[in-house]
Amino acid sequence: YERPPQTVGALYIAPLKSLINDQFYRLDELLDLSGIPVTRWHGDVAMSHKKRLLDRPAGILQITPESLEAMLINRSNDIVRLFGELRFVVIDEIHTLTGTDRGNQIICQLARIGHLIGREPRRIGLSATIGDPSLAAAWLAGGTQTPVDIPHFEEGKIRWRLGLEHFYIQNTGKDQSTDPGAGESADPEGSPADPADRMGQATAAAIADAMAQAAAERTTRAGLDAGYEYMYDCVKDRKSLVFANSREETEYLCATFRQIARERSEPDVFLIHHGNLSASIREEAEAKMKDEEMFAVTCATVTMELGIDIGRLERVLQSQAPNSVTSFLQRLGRSGRRGAPPEMMMVFREEDPLPNTPLPQLIPWELLRGIAIIQLYIEERFIEPPARRIMPMSLLFHQTLSMLAASGELAPRRLAERVLSLPPFAAVTKEDYRTLLVSMLEHEYLQMTEEKGLIVGLAGERLLKSFKFYAVFKDSEDYTVRAGSDEIGTITTPPPVGDRFALAGRVWEVEELDVQRKLIYVRQVDGKMEVSWPGDFGEINTRILERMRRVLAEDTVYPYLKPNARHRLEVARHVARNTGMTGEGSHCLLPLGGYSWCLFPWLGTRSFRTLRKFLQRCGGEFRISNLEFEGCYYMTFRMERGNDYELISALDRIASTQGIDCEALVQTGELPVFEKYDEYVPGELLRRAYAADRLRADEVIRCLHEMAEEY
Repeated sequence: YERPPQTVGALYIAPLKSLINDQFYRLDELLDLSGIPVTRWHGDVAMSHKKRLLDRPAGILQITPESLEAMLINRSNDIVRLFGELRFVVIDEIHTLTGTDRGNQIICQLARIGHLIGREPRRIGLSATIGDPSLAAAWLAGGTQTPVDIPHFEEGKIRWRLGLEHFYIQNTGKDQSTDPGAGESADPEGSPADPADRMGQATAAAIADAMAQAAAERTTRAGLDAGYEYMYDCVKDRKSLVFANSREETEYLCATFRQIARERSEPDVFLIHHGNLSASIREEAEAKMKDEEMFAVTCATVTMELGIDIGRLERVLQSQAPNSVTSFLQRLGRSGRRGAPPEMMMVFREEDPLPNTPLPQLIPWELLRGIAIIQLYIEERFIEPPARRIMPMSLLFHQTLSMLAASGELAPRRLAERVLSLPPFAAVTKEDYRTLLVSMLEHEYLQMTEEKGLIVGLAGERLLKSFKFYAVFKDSEDYTVRAGSDEIGTITTPPPVGDRFALAGRVWEVEELDVQRKLIYVRQVDGKMEVSWPGDFGEINTRILERMRRVLAEDTVYPYLKPNARHRLEVARHVARNTGMTGEGSHCLLPLGGYSWCLFPWLGTRSFRTLRKFLQRCGGEFRISNLEFEGCYYMTFRMERGNDYELISALDRIASTQGIDCEALVQTGELPVFEKYDEYVPGELLRRAYAADRLRADEVIRCLHEMAEEY
């Protein structure tokens, strides 16, 4: 205001369009009389608004990483005119960006802008949940020599209202009249009790006895699923957010709540919010949640987890457990603002195990994870540290094309200097980059001119033609769904005419399918169905698995557990003690009968994956086969030679003396394609990147040594 820049002065980068929209309205009102213009720029904003900024760049620009990438490519000659006096860059919700291609894309963009304007604007990173601030600070400062100020806050006493309840699918719990209100945690700082009672190895009869005991205390009920009805009552007449871990579950929850409302002749106050819905449906949900006069309930994914202002929220309901402490804190923190303590109910549903159910499926893994996440933060204030990506090959391919599209022809040496100077590629060698460039030339993503310069090739031009190129996260060939003139959202797989699917919490019947234009015309019908999208549900930290093991072993009665959840945990602890999972003489490798074994390593996603590959590589002498796994909780396999002691001792000896070479664990013919542009990267680079960024040896070596010491 006092010294107005002649270009955009402040750049705000956010991971979500909805977050930009929310901040735009607040900032626009705040700065109404200041003369400082605020411009939002993303795919849902009309070109007329963007043109005003292009004609007279000034004030604050709010933008997504994808739109900023498009600007760097298509308006490269305008960058100095637009950002020449850029002073501040604010990156919001950085905990969702560190260690991801999308976050590293932002760091590349800032480095490219800094190079073009000849100066480094000050960067400010915002987040309510940072595990290791020093790692986040190093990421934020990437490519600069600027020191980072990290604010420190006094840790206050935790005041939460928490409740965890459990249901078997289609069955009621032991106490059907349980009040769905969240239970006050009397002393969240309290220390755990003594370990569980020590019991030796038992037979399958003990498992059957425990399951029979649990079954005797449940009754079958006709009608709707008791767990869903309980969840409905949790949010009835309360302004609430309902979180699920996938878009599929979010859709199904919303449709189920609407069905319950119809059967009870109660008003339908249920909204839905996720990334595959049209902008109008998302914005309607946001507006109704902000309305202080409405008791709206919104079923949402991560899109509502971040800092969108939705006013006074009475309760958060979580279906199953979040994947991380970070996600738990973000979701819990959406409620309890303006003086009231945060309030969350977690509800767990699982299939009713039979007496002959295999041991690992008798354990309520989701319930254990929910408790472990809560206890880790209460006891230690633990939050997962930001991840790092050492060899982001997909992003390297993307930025190579982006750089050439923006600058035109470059000599190979000059291109390498520019691209490899970007902070995310600090660990990429010149030899690795040469391998990538040769492959891109062979497949016509690049072309060499007569002057020996590099330009974008024909295959590269085809990629650049699509607006989807600007995004570095994986997308799908989605079909747009329309009901009359209304756009509902997008789905991945088009059903045939006459079939039905769920979207926006409702069911639609396909009336017409335009495959060429990727359009589906539908009409609304009654009922509920499921729909699926491809996706990756994230990694789980080893600390969570270790705390889950303690939850199973200790006798602590957590004050936030409701009756059904408390009973389910008691049954699980009984099973664990009687099968040797916990207690005196417990082991991580247990026999399931015959040649079948089950390993509970209590390792997070990356380390579990590493152990699985190490076992497959080094278990040949034990004739190990049929290895199967469930998440990172357990793996089962067939072992025809040796016993548990011999196998663990052998693995520990190899790991201790020879170490674990992660690159050697990736087979020569393996093509680990995970990120958007991995399919265009040579296999040898993909395998090295997989070993560097998706495997972890140190925790596996420690785990095997601890397992060996159990004997």
